[in-house]
Amino acid sequence: MKMLINVPETVVPDALRGMAAAHPELLVDVERRVVVRRDAPVAGKVGLVSGGGSGHEPLHGGYVGPGMLDAACPGEVFTSPVPDQMVRAAAAVDSGRGVLFVVKNYTGDVLNFNMAAELAEDEGIQVASVLVNDDVAVTDSLYTAGRRGTGATLFVEKIAGAAAEAGAPLERVEAIARRVNESSRSFGVALASCTTPAKGGPTFDLPAGELELGVGIHGEPGRERRAMMTSGEIADFAVHTVLEDLHPNGPVLVLVNGAGGTPLLELYGFTAEVHRVLRERGVPVARTLVGNYVTSLDMAGASVTLCQVDDEMLRLYDAPVQTPGLRWGR
Repeated sequence: MKMLINVPETVVPDALRGMAAAHPELLVDVERRVVVRRDAPVAGKVGLVSGGGSGHEPLHGGYVGPGMLDAACPGEVFTSPVPDQMVRAAAAVDSGRGVLFVVKNYTGDVLNFNMAAELAEDEGIQVASVLVNDDVAVTDSLYTAGRRGTGATLFVEKIAGAAAEAGAPLERVEAIARRVNESSRSFGVALASCTTPAKGGPTFDLPAGELELGVGIHGEPGRERRAMMTSGEIADFAVHTVLEDLHPNGPVLVLVNGAGGTPLLELYGFTAEVHRVLRERGVPVARTLVGNYVTSLDMAGASVTLCQVDDEMLRLYDAPVQTPGLRWGR
C-alpha cells in the first residue's frame, strides 16, 4: 500500500509537526503529545480535555479551540494515549474551575483517563469525566465492555464546549455532556478496510462485493456482513437501527460522517437517503453535518449519528466554534 509518510514509527509526531505549522493558534507539544489552545488556561472557564488513538482525524486534536476542546491527547495509531499526557493537558488548561474529561468507551481510553483523573486530583485539579458510548451496532466488542464511543463524541465536545465557553460551572458542563451522550446513537458501515501505517495493508479482510454493517472505528466487526447494498438500502438499515434504540420525540441533529476514504459526492448522496428515511419516520431534522469528522484512517464507509436536541442543546450547538476541524460563527 502506498502511503504519504516517512516511516511508520514517526507518523504521529510528523503529523503533530504539521499541525503546529498549519495552526499557530494551537500549542502543539510534539514530544509530549499534547495539543492545547494557545490562550489556555482561560480565566473563569472549565477546561475540556479529550483524546484517543490517532487515525481518527480531525478527532481529537482538530477540535481544540474556542467553543470546543481546550486540549487533546493523541495516542499512537488506534492506541490510547497514556495518563501522563492527560495529566499534562489537564494542568495546562485548568483555570481553577475544574476540568472535564470526554472519554470514548474503549478499554484503554477508560483505564488511562481514570488513572489520569486520580493523578490530576492529587495535584489539586478537580476532574469530572463523561463516557461516550453511542454505537448501537453491538453491545460489547473487541475493545470495549459495553457500547463503543463513536460519532456522538463530536456532539458532546461541541455542545459541552459551548457551555464551558459561556462560563457554566463544571457540574453543569458535565451534566450537559451526559445529556448529549444519552440523547445520541450511531451506526457505521464499512465498504473497505482501513490500512494502518505499521501493517501497510488492510487491517481486516472484507471481500469484494461485501460490506460490514455496524463496523467499529478501528475496523472491529459489526453485526453482519452482506452483499453490497445501494446507498438507499444502507440508509434504511442504519437509520432504522438507530431509531429502534433512540426513539426520538423531537428534532435531531444529524451527522453523516465519512470514515476517511469516501468522497463527499457519495456522502451527500447518502445524506439525501438518510433524510428520506427520517422524513418517512416523521423525525424532524434540526441541523445536518456532512463530512469526515470521526475517521478510521482510509476506510471506505460512513456512519450516521442522531442526537435528539432541546432548545438549550441546539443553542449551544449553534454557538460559535473556531477549531481546525470545525468552525462557524464569529
